[in-house]
Amino acid sequence: MSAAREGGITCVVADDHPAVLEAVAEFLVQAGIEVVARARDGEEALEKIDQRKPKVALVDVRMPKLGGIELSRRAQRSAPDTSILLYTGYGDRALLTEALDAGVRGFVLKEAPMDDLLRALESVAGGGTYADPVLADTLAASSVVMKMPPLTQRERDVLRLLADGLSNEEIGKRLFISAETVRTHVRKAMDKLDADTRTQAVALAIRQRLIG
Repeated sequence: MSAAREGGITCVVADDHPAVLEAVAEFLVQAGIEVVARARDGEEALEKIDQRKPKVALVDVRMPKLGGIELSRRAQRSAPDTSILLYTGYGDRALLTEALDAGVRGFVLKEAPMDDLLRALESVAGGGTYADPVLADTLAASSVVMKMPPLTQRERDVLRLLADGLSNEEIGKRLFISAETVRTHVRKAMDKLDADTRTQAVALAIRQRLIG
């Protein structure tokens, strides 16, 4: 049984292209996701998020009235338990970095297979992060990756499981350590990678082929 069915994932889908909106929403419904609302612009999407408080909001990065990044920033205040997954056709590093700062939990390209979209949604719904491999390269394309302290094997293990969408508690059970120890490993890995967020740490680790 998929994680979608097990977790009872609720989702708001927002995209200003009707055909994309309907196709994505219908795919998620067929996959067992409960699509609680659909929106055609950013303001409507934020309103739906505030009303329904879904586990995940899948939002287009560029929408009328309110873009996905500013939507995420506002949603952090009004619906902090909703994870924002950015659905984008753009791979600009500055844009992605701004999105991370706004609290976005994951990125997936519109050209990615639908199965990747589902995996991304399940990952962020479970408390994890997701970076499309193509966007991970973009995020990590910085001189800062040239010289960094090496990650320990345990830190790599934690980041790998984090990339798979596992929570701190689930990672702890898998590695036979406490959730607090998991958090400590994540913090140390973020410091070594000079990452501001867990998502960025995972992206940098993928870029350096520290995890696969």
